[in-house]
Amino acid sequence: MRTPLAPGRRGPLLASALGLAIGLAVAAPARAEPLPSGSLGVMFGAGGGTGKYARTLGLGYYQFGAQAAWQPMTTERRIGWSLKWSFVFGTMYGADSARIDLYLRTLQMDFLAGLRIRPGESRLRYLALRGGLELLRSNEPIQPDGGRAFVGPVADAALEQYAFGAMLFNVDVRYGLIGAGPAEIALLVGASISVP
Repeated sequence: MRTPLAPGRRGPLLASALGLAIGLAVAAPARAEPLPSGSLGVMFGAGGGTGKYARTLGLGYYQFGAQAAWQPMTTERRIGWSLKWSFVFGTMYGADSARIDLYLRTLQMDFLAGLRIRPGESRLRYLALRGGLELLRSNEPIQPDGGRAFVGPVADAALEQYAFGAMLFNVDVRYGLIGAGPAEIALLVGASISVP
């Protein structure tokens, strides 16, 4: 025959059980939520030639471009990998290489691979560091090289921010072609729709 607990002993037992339940709930590991792996969007920006190409490329803007990225990652990971492809059309003002047309018109196409890092506690903000190849094409020969098509290495650093659930906004600073042709630096801003 069981004897019921005395009324004075029920309180400490209930408090112990409640403390154990709270302790288990707090100690349980957080579930990792997958971030959208892919994104597809548009971009625009500004840029200019650097070094000996400062005057031959001039300064200009990128009126339209597109970007696609594949960067699978979960929220509990701080470092992941990233692949990005983009193209952008540019109009360069004051370019010494523009001898027939008023402006030097360019097309840049990049394929980049690199790391994606979550710098703080926010699971919506990431820093991406990438490198890869760029194809640069212009409507007129770019001096002093005299070519219209160039291929070479490019480097990119980007700040990426998720917002509104399915949107990914990015700000990229890109430098290329590194040692292989016309060198320029560009600031590009983009907005993408995230895809699973």
